[in-house]
Amino acid sequence: MNRILGHRLATPLLVAALLAFSCRPLQAQRPPAARPAPQKPAALAPSAAEARTAKVFEDARKQGPLTLRAFLYRMPKGADLHSHLSGAIYAESWIRAAGEDHLCVDTKTLAFIRPESGQYKGNDDQGRNFVPICKSGQVAAIDVPLNQHLYDDLIDAFSMRTFVPVASDSGHDQFFTTFDRFGGTDKKHMGEWLDEVATRAAAQNEQYLELMDTPDFKNAAALASRIGYDPNFVAYREKLLAAGIKDSLPSISAALDRAEAARKQREHCGDVDAQPACNVKIRYIYQVLRGMAPEVVFAQVLLGFEAAAADSRWVGMNFVQPEDGYIAMRDYRLHMQMLDAIHGSYPGVHISLHAGELAPGMVPPDCLGFHIRLAVEQGEAERIGHGVDVMYEDRPYELLKEMASKHVMVEVNLTSNDVILNIKGDDHPFEIYRRYGVPIALSTDDEGVSRIDLTHEYVRAAVTYPLTYRDLKKMVRTSIEHSFLPGASIWQQSTPETLDKPVAACASQLGQDTPAGECADLVSGSEKAQQQWELERRFHDFEASF
Repeated sequence: MNRILGHRLATPLLVAALLAFSCRPLQAQRPPAARPAPQKPAALAPSAAEARTAKVFEDARKQGPLTLRAFLYRMPKGADLHSHLSGAIYAESWIRAAGEDHLCVDTKTLAFIRPESGQYKGNDDQGRNFVPICKSGQVAAIDVPLNQHLYDDLIDAFSMRTFVPVASDSGHDQFFTTFDRFGGTDKKHMGEWLDEVATRAAAQNEQYLELMDTPDFKNAAALASRIGYDPNFVAYREKLLAAGIKDSLPSISAALDRAEAARKQREHCGDVDAQPACNVKIRYIYQVLRGMAPEVVFAQVLLGFEAAAADSRWVGMNFVQPEDGYIAMRDYRLHMQMLDAIHGSYPGVHISLHAGELAPGMVPPDCLGFHIRLAVEQGEAERIGHGVDVMYEDRPYELLKEMASKHVMVEVNLTSNDVILNIKGDDHPFEIYRRYGVPIALSTDDEGVSRIDLTHEYVRAAVTYPLTYRDLKKMVRTSIEHSFLPGASIWQQSTPETLDKPVAACASQLGQDTPAGECADLVSGSEKAQQQWELERRFHDFEASF
């Protein structure tokens, strides 16, 4: 496929077929045949410091999860590449923000409610003492902390805390419903949210985050609806550009400016008392809400590409909302065609896609057979989020080899796969991906909703699977190697088995405070290499402590 000019147009006939919602493959497929996993190259001998650290890791694992957590909390963990900003915020923060925004809480649905305009009492010029006039059955959010029972109920409603699946309420439903309940707070709090996530990351020795967020796209959606849907996506793009869809870009960048300025102020960045969170680099993935009408989804896609092309802080794009939702399933192929049609006009914009966040029984069997493959082959995905149903894909072994050869990384979210899909342990393809050389890295998905952190995911992986310290180290390196930061890598190749073979210029310098010579030139000219250099320095210090 020509990434610059190649595209496939969605014909009206195809759109009509998609609206009928059939997951049957376009042509019959032969049953997949099992194939032996490829042979791994021999691993390089560890350094003395790494060998000592590996022994400490094994001893900690023998002593149990608590000792293991203490070890892994300190271990450098590189990047969290799959994290939804709204889902990363803990419920306590949402409740505080709702109080500041003068919202009400519906005590029956346990959701935030915005009072009608003007329904407040109080006369503070700054609005700090305004109290909303809530209706019967509602309580002012600012008063919630005074009611411990309601406070606890809200935390449970906004997260997976204390949740026990029952026949009428699954983990899947509880998880995704939380976002509807705590929505409605003002995005003026985004700086606080960035600080919360960065502070938690810094405490665990993380250094880089790619946070998914959806900017305001109301104007773009209205524009697309007014023009009307056009299945010729190349032509549709031109119509929207001519109509002024890029007019939304300044406000999108301005919103990030305000949020980042607020974060820096809270963390005292640049001052003598700068907080460790200042050292956590944050970039953003443009979230497209896929459970909407085709013209609205396309408007988001185009706006996301344009935002990333105009503002380097937006490093990529992803589609979100439940993959098993009716519209998401009905239009999955259509969405991949949208990406395929116009990505060539934005070759520098990266794509990571939620694909394969499905399990048997959630959807008809035919619907499990193509999502990951289409994301890789047509949706231009460089990373796959979740990828849990890979062995239910048509010709799964061919797909695994293709992902390995294309270096398509899988963002593994063990806890959310468990609580949402009930997929864990041997039912998760974690070890299969590893056997076939597919790059993987651990991530949190929605650490606030799940009430976890990235260390929790490393502990879970180490307890569940036969991972060595070197295995963990390679996953950490993979997280930076497959980040969407621009620039050259310090590693010779991008495969999991070669992330201990640096380029010649840096081979004898890894772990030092600063690079020299040709290695310094490489690092100074590459944001990715800068993060990789910092990671190796952190590993050196960590391993030297044992």
